[in-house]
Amino acid sequence: MNLNIEEIRNQFPILNQSVNGKPLIYFDNAATTQKPISLINAIKKYYENDNSNIHRGIHTLAERATNAFEETRKSVQQFVNSKEVEEIIFTKGTTEGINLVAYSYGEKFIQAGDEIIISTMEHHSNIVPWQILCEKKAAILKVIPINEEGELLMDEFEKMLSSKTKIVSLVWASNALGTINPIKEIIEKSHAFGAKVLIDAAQAVSHLDVDVQDLNCDFLIFSAHKMYGPTGVGILYGKRELLESMLPYQSGGEMIKEVRFEGTTYNDIPYKFEAGTPNIADVIALNHAIEFINGISKSKIRDYENSLLDYFLQLICETNDTIKLYGTSKKKVAIQSFVLKNMHHFDAGMMLDANGIAVRTGHHCTQPLMSRFGIEGTIRASFAVYNTKKEIDVLVESLIKISKK
Repeated sequence: MNLNIEEIRNQFPILNQSVNGKPLIYFDNAATTQKPISLINAIKKYYENDNSNIHRGIHTLAERATNAFEETRKSVQQFVNSKEVEEIIFTKGTTEGINLVAYSYGEKFIQAGDEIIISTMEHHSNIVPWQILCEKKAAILKVIPINEEGELLMDEFEKMLSSKTKIVSLVWASNALGTINPIKEIIEKSHAFGAKVLIDAAQAVSHLDVDVQDLNCDFLIFSAHKMYGPTGVGILYGKRELLESMLPYQSGGEMIKEVRFEGTTYNDIPYKFEAGTPNIADVIALNHAIEFINGISKSKIRDYENSLLDYFLQLICETNDTIKLYGTSKKKVAIQSFVLKNMHHFDAGMMLDANGIAVRTGHHCTQPLMSRFGIEGTIRASFAVYNTKKEIDVLVESLIKISKK
C-alpha cells in the first residue's frame, strides 16, 4: 500500500492530544471522521478573506465566495461521476437529504396502496421519513430481513418487489454492522418493476468507489463529515428528470425565479432545493476533504482500512471467547460491532474512554436492528486511514483487561 501513515496523521491536529492522561486513540470514525488541517485552514480563510453571501452580489467578495462554492459542486460531481453538475444538491446532511426526497418526491408521486421497501439494518433517518410518508399517504412500508451474519436476505427482497413498489431506499454500507449491500443488483431488480431507488451512502462514500451513472441509482445521499469533511453539509444526487419533477422542499430566497403576489415561479435545479443562505464556509471546505481523499486514492484508503479491520478481527479471535461480534459479513467496510459477554456496552465504553480510547456505544440509531439480534446495543470500533495497528493493540489489550473485571 506504501502509505506514510505518520505523514497522514500529521495532517490531523486533533490526534495530537491526550485524553484522561493517555494518548488519544480515535475509533469513532463511523460517527464522524476527523478533519485535515487544509480543511480547517480553508474555513478560517473564508471568514478572514471572502466572507459574503453567494449568487446575489456583484462585488469582489461575493464573486470569490460564489466561485469557491460552485467549485465544490463541480468537485462533488466528479467525485460521484454524475452526468451534470446541476444534479448535485447541497443539504445539511444525509438526514435532510432523505427527508427532502421523502417529502418532495413522495408527496407528489406516492399514492394510497403504494409500497416502499427499506431494510432491517437502516439508520433511523432512513426509516422514520418513510413511516411518516406512508402514514400520510396510506402507503405500505416493507422491510427486508437479514441473516445472522448481518446480510440482506435477497430472496425475500425479490418476493417483495411488485408493480406496487414505488421506492426502494437502502443503506449501501451499514453504520452498525459494516455490511456492504449488493446495491447495483438491488437497483437493477428494483428498476425492473419501475421503482425508484435511493441509496444512503453515508458510510460508503469514504470507503467505496462511487459512480452514480454506473450504479444507475435515482438518488444517492451522503454527509461530508463522514468523509473527512465538515459537519452541517450533505449531498443529494438525483437524476435531472426526477429533480425537475419534484416539489420544492423549502421556500424562500434562492429557490425562486420570480415572486409576485399572484404566484411564484421556482428556480432551476440545483437552486430550487437550496432555499436561503447555505453553509457557505463548510461547503467550500468540503473541496479540501475531497482533495485529501483523492490525494491518497480511495483504493489505497480502502485497502489500508481493511487491513486494520482484518488485524482487529485476528486479535479478537485470540481473546478466549470473551467478545461476541455482530456483523460478520465477508463484504464489509472497516466497521465492527461487538459486545463483552460479561459487561454492559456503556460501562465498557466508559472504561475505554478512561484509557483515551474513543469508541461508540449504544444502538447506533438502529434500534430495529438491535432488536433483530435481541440486544440493546453494542460497542462499535470504526477505522480510518489515520489509525494504526499499534492503536488496535491498545484497544484489544484494554478490552481483555476490562473483561476480567
